[in-house]
Amino acid sequence: MGRVSKEQARENRRRIVDTASRLFREQGTDGVSVADLMKAAGLTHGGFYKHFDSKEALVDEATACAFDGVDEQLAARPAADDRDGGVGVGGGGDGGTDPGVDPEAARRAFIAHYLSPEHRDDMAGGCPTAGLAVDMARGAAGSAARHTYVEGVRAFAQRMATDDDNDDGDGDDGLVRLSTMVGALILARAVSGDPLSDALLAAARAEVST
Repeated sequence: MGRVSKEQARENRRRIVDTASRLFREQGTDGVSVADLMKAAGLTHGGFYKHFDSKEALVDEATACAFDGVDEQLAARPAADDRDGGVGVGGGGDGGTDPGVDPEAARRAFIAHYLSPEHRDDMAGGCPTAGLAVDMARGAAGSAARHTYVEGVRAFAQRMATDDDNDDGDGDDGLVRLSTMVGALILARAVSGDPLSDALLAAARAEVST
């Protein structure tokens, strides 16, 4: 069998990272072995170390990919549906809004999507701030993945702050919205299947949408 071309090698690496970013959010970093990951990506186990020195290196890149992917997904929402907004949720991408979309309307639409049953149920494709929180809390404070995660969370909080928030000199409003939204999403997932789950999402929507 011939050697893998550089283009194919890049595609294989991208597939590994994309697969890892979804599986880590859905099952946790400790819940996904390298063998399981490579099988899900449709690649051989031995091929992993041609791309990454360690699983920890992949966790860092997959964390960045998760923030980038959700940013791009939500930034595209105004083009797909005029009712939706395009506020990003993490690091990477421009994280901005469509020029034709009112920023406040976009923010409200983003909040409605974030605190929806659909987002609650899509753990693999959902927000990495919530999906990776437990793993990052348990991981080493000085790790590359923790740094990537912190920067993503910081950007998320900044985007949740409004112009009015910045004017009042407080600066904590974005952090309050972030904490409310992420906390509600994590709890709603933990009690999914009980009416309390939908109630948590609705209560948080009412609180942060005003």
